[in-house]
Amino acid sequence: MNSSLPALSNSLQSYLAQIRNYPVLSREEEYELAMRHRETGDLEAARKLIVSNLKFVVRIANEYKNYNVNTMDLIQEGNIGLMKAVRGFDPTKGYRLISYAVWWIRAYIQNHIMKTWSLVKVGTNQSQRKLFYKLRSTKNKIEATGAEMGEDIYSEIARELDVPDSQVIEMDRIMSGKDLSLDANIEGSTERTYVDILGDTFDQEQFLEDSQIRPLVAKKIKEALENLKDRERYIIEKRVLTDSPETLEKLSRKFGISRERVRQIEKNALNKIRQEFQKEQFHV
Repeated sequence: MNSSLPALSNSLQSYLAQIRNYPVLSREEEYELAMRHRETGDLEAARKLIVSNLKFVVRIANEYKNYNVNTMDLIQEGNIGLMKAVRGFDPTKGYRLISYAVWWIRAYIQNHIMKTWSLVKVGTNQSQRKLFYKLRSTKNKIEATGAEMGEDIYSEIARELDVPDSQVIEMDRIMSGKDLSLDANIEGSTERTYVDILGDTFDQEQFLEDSQIRPLVAKKIKEALENLKDRERYIIEKRVLTDSPETLEKLSRKFGISRERVRQIEKNALNKIRQEFQKEQFHV
């Protein structure tokens, strides 16, 4: 499917210059192409659906610029998510491709970030993982108000997690580090940023985020959780639906079972949830 897609190079500016040339599809054009691909497996139709939404992937990747992960890597993962979405997209459901694809795009980007942090930055140390999640949550809340992190906030987090202030500051330094930012000024320009290279042709209707799909997903998650057994639901809530997941050891002590058994219950419960989502075309 991706044989004719623009090549991902080391140059972000070069890639952005390539994808800005792809036209945005109208609702009617998108529907026709999606039906052709769905009914006949037309790869050229799939390619057109993909390239018309590559600018959206870049904007989503830019949301994760402060996680010290290479921007081009995030874009590549987001593009894979977009391709997955195109394969499963059903235009007869009534919504645009991007409002469905955003789930896939974010899932692939977030999965890549967590793999990178787990293997390189955070490791397997539980206290470091708790610090990462706590700091991420705090930073998001503070930045939403237009404020900045300060020593008093570092100290508060350190006291809550019983770690040295220096450890919190170091984690924040790592999280704030980044490669070339899409918000950075283009060399030789004091006004234009790399995001500006995308141009103004990006249809605002396409930038729906997941406003159409989010309420449906939230409703489906609630229904799926209600269908789980009490122990399954508790484990999913404590292991998956939280910024500070509990350890297998803690849950094994709570239920009087082995850590491996907790892992199996979590896996089985997630499979049940996936099955519920797949009935409605919300893949997880």
